Amino acid sequence: MSCNLNSDWWHIRQSARAMRRGEVIAYPTEAVWGLGCDPFDREAVQHLLDIKRRPMHKGLVLVAGNLSQIDFLLRDLSSEDYARVTANWPGPFTWILPDPEDQIPHWIKGDHSAVAVRVSAHLGVKRLTEEYGSFIVSTSANPAAYPPARDVLRVKTYFGDQLGYVLPGDLGGLAQPTQIRDLRSDQLVRA
Repeated sequence: MSCNLNSDWWHIRQSARAMRRGEVIAYPTEAVWGLGCDPFDREAVQHLLDIKRRPMHKGLVLVAGNLSQIDFLLRDLSSEDYARVTANWPGPFTWILPDPEDQIPHWIKGDHSAVAVRVSAHLGVKRLTEEYGSFIVSTSANPAAYPPARDVLRVKTYFGDQLGYVLPGDLGGLAQPTQIRDLRSDQLVRA
């Protein structure tokens, strides 16, 4: 993110407020711009899916700024699985984790019993989730079949006034979106 800390925090607070009002925001992530909202707000998630033209059954990724935001998904993992998952976090790696107590809404998981989660090292994402007080939805900022936005102009071209806020900032420098691996099968879902 840019060097003006007061300005950065103001934008982060505005983004968090927009999500609390049930709006969808755009924000920079590790490799591409993302769309985010409160994962427990079904109407906000539906709006996100509608503007992205993504079917609900595919599911969505959640992003957290620290392990404590998702500890409820980690507490039932074996010590070996816990070590595997946390060895990659914070960082640009998404794990599909079991949700045996069904704590994540079906509109996030889609047709799956597990949930895709990332604990990001991206400073803007960390600050955003800390200000919001929780993990948020993280999906690439693009309509289905279009390339992910890599700059704010593309975000605005794709979504215009359908967003509650666009958080200014810089991408994290990765060339490709984060890897996604299923913890149970050890299958790489997205390289």
